Amino acid sequence: MRSILPLLLASALLATLPAQAHESHLDDVRIAHPFATPAPPGVPHGAAYLDIGVEGDSPALLVGASSPASESVEIHDMAMDDGVMRMRRVPQLEIEPGTTQRMRPGGGYHLMLMNLVAPLSEGDRFPLTLEFAERGDVQVEVWVESAQEGSEAADGHHEH
Repeated sequence: MRSILPLLLASALLATLPAQAHESHLDDVRIAHPFATPAPPGVPHGAAYLDIGVEGDSPALLVGASSPASESVEIHDMAMDDGVMRMRRVPQLEIEPGTTQRMRPGGGYHLMLMNLVAPLSEGDRFPLTLEFAERGDVQVEVWVESAQEGSEAADGHHEH
């Protein structure tokens, strides 16, 4: 029993730590802290955010995404147009070498989860497959977090 006590204590301490940011790699592309904001029952769509960094010499082209959490996933951009915030679907997103495209709630690029299969609640996780031209696909795990919690975790994780 004594030998198991330190293990139990370590497990208990780890369980109390805040959620840490997470990342995936596809060749020279780094995807950091994918998160989605909660979408309660009755809300048909959700939004997912992540950072895509290109560490190599050629740009990365995000051409699509898919997830079992929704019927489809679209790349969207939100920007001011004549004083009105407008959201529009874009066919692809190019990330230049040596840069990071940061997606955050409140404007700019994001992934729209169209026709959610079920509500998104804080604490949920689901897979998301990102499709890159000339690089292939990479599956990431998306954590459902409040906009503030997800943004802060991602901001703290984008630099090594």
